[in-house]
This record gives sequence, structure tokens and C-alpha cells, in this order.
Amino acid sequence: MMAIAFPNIDPVAIEVGPLAVRWYALAYVAGILLGWWVMARLARLPGPRGEALMSRRAVDDFVVWATLGIVLGGRVGYVLFYQPLFFVEHPGQIFAVWQGGMSFHGGLIGVVTAIWLFARRSNLSFLSVGDLVTAVVPIGLFFGRLANFVNGELWGRPSDVPWAMVFPRGGDMPRHPSQLYEAGLEGVILFAVLMFLVFRLDVLKKPGLLAGAFLSGYAIARIISELFREPDAQLGFLFAGTTMGQLLSVPLLLVGVYLIWRAKSAP
Repeated sequence: MMAIAFPNIDPVAIEVGPLAVRWYALAYVAGILLGWWVMARLARLPGPRGEALMSRRAVDDFVVWATLGIVLGGRVGYVLFYQPLFFVEHPGQIFAVWQGGMSFHGGLIGVVTAIWLFARRSNLSFLSVGDLVTAVVPIGLFFGRLANFVNGELWGRPSDVPWAMVFPRGGDMPRHPSQLYEAGLEGVILFAVLMFLVFRLDVLKKPGLLAGAFLSGYAIARIISELFREPDAQLGFLFAGTTMGQLLSVPLLLVGVYLIWRAKSAP
């Protein structure tokens, strides 16, 4: 079968002596920094009462909280959702974040917890802060999926499409480059939709509406992309041929639809 050669990019971007900086780590740094920059500008927009949603200082402070939520939640989620038995047998590997292994759903739980704690501490609206944060999450998702591609991990199912690739650790079968599908769906397209809602439909004046759009949009994008992604080997296919990523996305879709309904029903 014909296949495009996988661009064998060194996962280590910079190496100086014993210090090695991986593209995976740079992807997280880029996502957080660019998300911080965009969020600071969105925070100036008027909220429900016509005032700015957050001060620049509050945005700057929240970035630390968000980073902790992303890293801790993402890693704990991966350990619990995807490879609990492995990490019970190899507890030292739990902290090897540089080797990959982060769960979006776990990271989301971590960030939601950070939003709740920060909003309560700063006397801000939980839903309004959530709207600002979810508006920039697709930026991090985009860079994260590109890093998955560079690492040659989370590859797609076998395929004969002209752009199929043979991944170094995926056997000799051409496969969907599902990481790029997810970068496009969860990153580029979802971000464009959210920005359209912000600047054309002024949704930030209805707390929770943008967060609901993100959650439901991400859930749909993830469910679709999982149709092309090879399930994790240790889990395989689950109930009725679904994957763990699809099952974890169903609650997000329901919460997203509820938040949209709640925001649109509010006076």
C-alpha cells in the first residue's frame, strides 16, 4: 500500500549537555503563553453589566492557577483513565510527564477546579471566567496535537487514503494521521467558531454560553476524530465499539448543551 513517509522529527527540540527540551514541553509553553495573550485581550470586552470581565492583573494571576490545573489534572487523568494498572506497578513513571501521557479530560477537570477556586478567591463570576478560559483552550489543543504528531504517538487506524502514514511505532500499516485531524477540528475550527461567537454574536454578555459552546463543540470534534484514531492498546474498543475518548466526551456534550440552554434562558 502507498503511504506518505512519516517526517521523522527528533522529539527533542533543544539539547545542551544533559538538558533536553522536547517539542512536547514547548507545545504546552506555546499554548499557555499564546492563550494568556489572547485571554488578556478578551478580558477587556464588556460582560453582562457592561464592565470588563477581568482585570489584566487577574488574568496574569490566573495563568499560574491554570498551568497547575492543566499539568496536574492532565497527568492524573491519564493515570486514572488510561493506564491505572501500569502506574500501580510503576509508580515512579507517574512523574515522567516529559515522556508524554496527558489526558485532556483530566486537564479539563483540573482547569475547572482552578477556575472555581480562583473565581471564589477573587470574587469573580465562575461562568464568566470559564467563558474566557474556554475561548483560548483550542490554542493549547492545537499545539498539543502537533506535539503528539511529532512524537509519533496517538496515531490513527489503518487506512488506504492517499495521505496515510506509516508511524515508527505503529507497525507497518499506513494509518490516518489522526493527530492532525484533531489539531484541525479541536484547534483551528473550534477556535474560529468561538471567536465568531465572541465578536459577531457578543456571547460574553451571557455567562456560560461560550463555555457551553466550547464543551459541546469539543465533545463533537473529539467523538468524530476518535472514529479515525487507534484506541489505546491497553483499553481497545469499549461499549458498543466506542473508545474511552468518546465515552468521556458524552458528559461534556451534555454539560455544554445545559450551559447553552441556561444562558439563553436567563433574562
